[in-house]
Formats: sequence, C-alpha cells, structure tokens
Amino acid sequence: MNPDPAARYRAAEYDRLLAAARRSLERTGGSLSATVTVNLPDDAERKAIIGITGQYRAEGSAQIGVRLADLDAAVREATGTGLIELLERIGLPLKDRPADRRRLADGREAAVRSAENSFLNDRDWYQSWLTEIAADGTLTRLVNAGEAARIGHAVRVLEVVERRTEPVQLAELAAMTTGDTKALNHGTTLATLVLRALAIRVGASKPVTTEQRRELWDAHGVIVDDLASRVLVLNLAARGDGLGEWLTDAKARGVPLYATLQQLIALPVVPEVAAEPTVHVCENPAVLRRAAADLGPRSRPLICTEGQPSTAFHRLAAAVTANGGRLRYHGDFDWPGIAIAHSVIRRHHATPWRLSAADYREAVREDADHVKLSGPPQPTPWDPALSDAMAATGRAVYEESVADDLIADLG
Repeated sequence: MNPDPAARYRAAEYDRLLAAARRSLERTGGSLSATVTVNLPDDAERKAIIGITGQYRAEGSAQIGVRLADLDAAVREATGTGLIELLERIGLPLKDRPADRRRLADGREAAVRSAENSFLNDRDWYQSWLTEIAADGTLTRLVNAGEAARIGHAVRVLEVVERRTEPVQLAELAAMTTGDTKALNHGTTLATLVLRALAIRVGASKPVTTEQRRELWDAHGVIVDDLASRVLVLNLAARGDGLGEWLTDAKARGVPLYATLQQLIALPVVPEVAAEPTVHVCENPAVLRRAAADLGPRSRPLICTEGQPSTAFHRLAAAVTANGGRLRYHGDFDWPGIAIAHSVIRRHHATPWRLSAADYREAVREDADHVKLSGPPQPTPWDPALSDAMAATGRAVYEESVADDLIADLG
C-alpha cells in the first residue's frame, strides 16, 4: 500500500492539468465551478484524465476539458483531501488573487486618503505628484512590498520643507521626519519619492545625476553639501570677519567671488547697502562675467543664481533685504526662467528687472536664434501680459542675448 496517496499526482501526466487547476483556483479565489483544459494532450495525459473523470476521451483529441468539481471529487476519493489541499501539499500554497486585489485596492486607497489629509493637498504640484505615483505603478509596488508607510514619510518630509524658512541638513530632516538619519540618502525609496515631488514643484525633470539631486535639494533649503551650495557675487561689500572682508576686497578689485553656504553660516555677513540699496540679480553667470570684464569696480552690485537658486543664494539675498537693501531680478525668457523669476520675486520681494512684456517683445525682435519655448507655461503676476506674449510668440530669449542692456543698467 502506498503510504502517500497523493504521490500519484506528482507524475508528469498530471502536471499540466494541475497547473491549469492552480491558475483557475488562484484567479477565482478557490472556486470549483470552472472547467480547465489541456491542449494537445499526449497519451499519458489522456489516460490520466480518463482515470479521473471516468469518461472515455478519444486518441488525438485537440483539447480535453475537466470540471474542477470532478477533479476535486476524484482527488478527495483517492487521497481523503480536496484539490486545494493536494495542490498545496505537492507545491506552493495557493494565492488568493481576488483577496490580493482587495488588499491592494484597500492599501492604495488608505495611502492616498492619508496623503490627501495633508495641508499640501490644495497645491497643484502635490496633486500632480499623487496622481503620477498612482498612475505609474509606484504606489502599487509600495503597497505590494509592504512599504506603503513610505508615502506617509514622504508627505511629512514635504510638509517640513514647505513650512521651513531656514536651511536644514539632509540628515537632520530625515531624523525629524522618520527617526532615521539615513532615510533620505541617495537611492532610498523615500528620497526618490520626495525628489519626484520637489521636481514637479519647480517644474523640473526628475533628477538623474548627483549634481541634479543636490541642486534640487538645495533649491528647497535642504543642505546635502554646504560646500557645494554657493552663490556668485560681484561688487557687494559687506561687514563681517572673514567672508565680509573677502567680499569687500573683491569689490575694490571688481572681481567675482564665490561664497559657499558653509562660509555664509560660519562667517555671517552684513551687506553694505546704505549707499547702493539696489542689488541686481541675474540668472546666467555669463552676464556677471561680462559685467566684471566691462565694468570691473564700476559695476553696481550683482548676484548670480546660476540657474535654480541655491540655499547659499537665498541666504545672501535674505541678508541683503534684512539690512535695507532691495533686489532687482532678471532671468531667461523661457518657462523655467520665468518660474525662477517668480520664485525669487515672491520670496525676496524683488522687483523685476527688464522682465516686462515690452522687454520680451523687443528682445524677440533682436534675437536671431529663434529657440522654441518648451515645458509648461508659467504665470507672470508682475506683468500678466508677459506670459501671454511668450505663449503667443512661442520663442525663448536667453539672458546673454540681452546682456548689452543689462550691462548698461549696471554701469
């Protein structure tokens, strides 16, 4: 007598039949109401099915169907247990696909509902982020992996970033939101989620390089490397030991100077703006380089964001305005440039510098490059006609092409 009555079902002639039965049972949550089929059965498979059903099946049949209820009854009679028990005895436990789908749907809904409770939920960028991670499978993967809590952590990080007015070290931000200083290190699920949201917030592409990631953190006041965060300065004298002296000395010589965030924190400065309260700001270092070359010490004070403003830039800009100075901003006439202008103007109460619709139209007439605008349009609340003119014309004008007028203002 065979001590294991289930042993017969481990034979090769049952493999395809039982595999089909497993797929059906997993798909339906264990229902025995379906019929499964074996296509082009060989003779051993045909005879095995005849033995199970008690029905003759002709040789050369293209397909043989077996009701799962009949298969369950035959297995129960031969082994004393049902089909499901047999399949789990000779193979892996059956999956309950309908239950898995319900758990997944419930997990997704709970994660989204929790995220929507944030005060950020009225921000368009935040809604876009939630929509994106739900649509591209990110949310599903997190729920399936048991990491749905990462969504909640990401929301807390984004809330802290939105509320803070002072820079924060990346490790400190990770610790205060998750309890783990390494939770936001490069490559972690949490860092990827947060950076995707921050990229949407500023209208940028997802960062793919170390420099892009650092710049994106930096633009939101999160310090990854306080030596890499820097601001380019021309002719801005300042009081203060060390850095203040260097800035003043550089102004006397009319040469540009880089100030790092580490220096601005360790060696605070008080910009000298009493005699020259307006500090101009440009986006492209080529403009500052030309001001240094053409005007030298005669140039009015100029700060350069070098694209997306860094934490170092924001710290120096805040020092200017805190001491009675005012900023006047110019940047590229393209949508990313307009987004930067809007950010600087709003955050530091800066005034636009040759950033009107009339300035744009004049620049378009003189620009020969004919670069097409790309990316999502951005508002220009300081002159709504500007965004309308840009959208209608469809052309970008970069700062270097209008440098003559800027240099004239600085002189």
